[in-house]
Order: sequence, then structure tokens, then C-alpha cells
Amino acid sequence: MVMSRFRKTPPQTICILRLSALGDVSNVVPVVKRLQQVWPETRIVWVTGKAEHSLLKGLSGVEFIVYDKASGFKGMKAIWKQLADTRFDLMLHLQAALRASVLSVGIKAEVKLGFDKARAKDWQWLFTNERIVPREKGHVVEGFYDFLDTLGIAPEMPSDLEWQLPVSDEALAEAKQKCPCDRYVVISPCSSQRARNFRNWTLDGYVEVVEYLYREYGIKAVITGGNRDIEHYYAKEIMERATTPVLNLVAQTSLQGLVALIQRASLVIAPDSGPVHFANAVDTPVIGLFATSNVLRTGPYKWQQWVVNRYPDAAKTYMNKSVDQLSWGERVRHPHAMELIETQDVISQIDRLMAEYQAKGS
Repeated sequence: MVMSRFRKTPPQTICILRLSALGDVSNVVPVVKRLQQVWPETRIVWVTGKAEHSLLKGLSGVEFIVYDKASGFKGMKAIWKQLADTRFDLMLHLQAALRASVLSVGIKAEVKLGFDKARAKDWQWLFTNERIVPREKGHVVEGFYDFLDTLGIAPEMPSDLEWQLPVSDEALAEAKQKCPCDRYVVISPCSSQRARNFRNWTLDGYVEVVEYLYREYGIKAVITGGNRDIEHYYAKEIMERATTPVLNLVAQTSLQGLVALIQRASLVIAPDSGPVHFANAVDTPVIGLFATSNVLRTGPYKWQQWVVNRYPDAAKTYMNKSVDQLSWGERVRHPHAMELIETQDVISQIDRLMAEYQAKGS
């Protein structure tokens, strides 16, 4: 058993294998912090993706090895060569994806701990020699927590894990320079682009919410995003249609600058995407917009009560099924599913959240 193996003698070296995606790697940070807390003398090496490293760099006590997926098998061989003389006591194989599993083949480790067979997608279980404790219908964060639980070093509850992404002084200075205002909402309107993965809300809805926040609470909207055409289009349309001030920072911040911007924000509003998890990681209130994915699996872990959740309605409307009839985490792949979220749904959550924080004096 893995738990008994390291109970008396902590591992001297650990390899963490999690290449992507940005939101998911931000949810791995609590695992790293727990490892450091319990085994402070253990060397931790994290093999991750290129963009993900730009988010994580500066994470104290962690050595990074960066894999650029564009380099393909050649890049994998370079990493294997770099680690040729290293044999880890423990590998945490935290990504059930074939690319990560192929990369794991050339990394030497006495124990390669992966997901239980039910969660080991893409045949991950063939690439590991130990598996974590099973869990039915868990959140992604709980899946990572189960690695700690299997090792016997987990806190009592997943919610007791310590988040906090690295935010450098340079990133904070960047955020303040790009957005000098004190009260603002970060709106990241677009999710990452994947085939038949429809997660973007309507432009009309965003415009109404932007105007409502400024009119009712005096909170200015800051639009963020990457350098894709659709993200520039959303920002341009929101700015042109809104009758209230809007600051467009799409493709104008570094990833850590975005995290710093989110850390300083009064609120974040975004669909199922990295920024909802960044907000979760720096303890900024976030209203997630969900209809095509299951909040209970991929929502912002500490802020699920504030999510606008139309996933059950989308399942019924476009798949003629209840959530219980879907496989866990199954997507509703319909281009109009997000239109089930009405503007009033979002405004109601804004009002509830603002009332609660005003009552707390926040």
C-alpha cells in the first residue's frame, strides 16, 4: 500500500505530472502546498505545460520542467534525457490523458500513483502501478485531494486545503498599472476553444450585467481574455454596446498579471474557464456561468453556491435527460445551451453576493 510505504519514511523526491489546463493546474497548487507542509524536506519536481508554467512560476520550493506540447515526441525525449539520472520515489500522475501518460513512460519512479480505474481515462491505469482511493461523482479538486488521502497526509476536508497562486510584486504592479481603479469586476467572457464545447454566454447578457453593476453598485467592468479573434470580438462589442465605462484588457496582461488583477477585483464573472478557478485560488468572489458542464464537477470549488447553474435545464432541454441519467461530468454539447442563462439569473446572484458582503462589512 502506498500509504504504509511512506508513513515512516517520507519520499525524498516527488514528481508531479500535470501538464494542463490552466484552471486544473491552479487546483493542483493546494496539493503541492500540503506536500510541502507534511514533508518539508522532500524535493518536488513538477512537469507541466508551457502556458501553465507561466502561471505557476515563482511557486516556492518547486522545480519546474516545462513541456511544450507543440514539440511532440521530440520534446518528451528531451525531458527523458534531462531526467535520465533521476529516479523519483513517487510520481503523482495527476492527468488522465494519453499525452501525459506517454510522457510518464520515460520518467523513472518507484511508485507511479494514478487515478482509480473509474477515473483513469485514456487508459491511464496502464501507466501506473498504484491507484488512489475511489470516489463516486467527485469534484476535480476532490480527485486531487484523493491523492493526498491515499498517501495518508490529507487534511480532514478538501475545503481545508490551502490555495493561493503565486502573485509576484511585478504582477501586482502590472495589474495596478493596467487597471488603477479601486472597485471593478473582472469579466472574462470566453472559455478556451475546444471542439463542440459550447461555454460562452451571450453578448446581450454581458452588456446588461456590465451596465447593472455600474448603475447599482458603481463597479466598473474590466474585460479580460486571450488573443483569439472571438475574445477581441466580445470585448469590442461589449465596449461599443455598453452605456457605462468599460476597460478592455483582452490580450494585454501576462497570466500572473491576470491573477493579480483578479486578486484585486471586487468580483469575477466568467463561464467554465480558467479565471473562475483563479478567483477561487486567490479568494475573490466569483459568479460562474454554467449550462453545458456540471458545476458539481468543474465549478469554482469554494464558490459553488454563487454559480448560475442551468446545467439541469440544458440536460433536460437538449438531451431529454435528468442530470442523474447522464454520466458524471458529461457535457451538454449544444450551441444554444448557454442561452438558458437569463440576465436576471446573473443579476440575482450579484445582488445576493453584494448583500452578504455588505452585511459582513467587506
